[in-house]
Amino acid sequence: MFGLIKKGFAKTFGVISEAKKDKIITKDVLEELLLEADVTYDIVEEIIYYLPPQNEVKRADLRHVMSSYFIYEKERIIPDDKPFVELILGVNGAGKTTTIAKLANLYKKNKKSVILGACDTFRAGAIEQLKQWSIRVDVPIVATQQGHDPSAVAFDTINSAIAKGIDRVILDTAGRLQNQTNLANELNKIVRISTKAYEKAPHRKILILDGTQGNAGVAQAKAFNDIVKLDGVIITKLDGTPKGGALFGVARELELPILYIGVGESMDDLIAFNPDEFLDDLMDAIFA
Repeated sequence: MFGLIKKGFAKTFGVISEAKKDKIITKDVLEELLLEADVTYDIVEEIIYYLPPQNEVKRADLRHVMSSYFIYEKERIIPDDKPFVELILGVNGAGKTTTIAKLANLYKKNKKSVILGACDTFRAGAIEQLKQWSIRVDVPIVATQQGHDPSAVAFDTINSAIAKGIDRVILDTAGRLQNQTNLANELNKIVRISTKAYEKAPHRKILILDGTQGNAGVAQAKAFNDIVKLDGVIITKLDGTPKGGALFGVARELELPILYIGVGESMDDLIAFNPDEFLDDLMDAIFA
């Protein structure tokens, strides 16, 4: 997996390197570089405030300050329960369905059995799309017709996993209903019924964010977190954007672990997010 972080953030690191050229990294230059990468102005000012008073910025000092953004109160949940149930949330177009397939593929490569639940019964084509992915990844799926109760699909999927001894359950959900109240009611019902099917479910509620939106996705993430308390975030399409600095906004505003990042089109281009590797590569782009 080494080097995939650098691949995924190539455009972000590229705009930093291009803006830096041969400049000495002073606080003014650092501000310019971080803004280029879509780190918000407030966070840039915060980072500079916590640096030592001298004007020239040292790599070790900057890395120390920036690493604090990836210390979370909510720890990563270790998936040791069986079945381990994950509820996947996000707006349409964020790459939710593709990410579910990539997650299933990742789990299979780690010798875990997987079942999908097509709980997005609202959007036309969502069920069929997930069925196609289940065939491609070769995992079973529980699905019904458009308009049916999504919480019933969640219940049946979890029960099927229990009966068959399946390791992982991944539940898709609707990205958007007519209004936020409808969405909140539906998601909360899915959570409630999942718990009836299996007391500990869902173990992890994960939001899929489109990396190309940059900091515009933070408000969207907050809205979902208000509806259903999230346990982690997956950020997609990072290879296609220079806005990778938005990760600092996501990490600070949500105080949730970034679990995985999407770094390409292939099924294997979903990798566990490693803050240390990300920060090392970022420091290389700024100081190299």
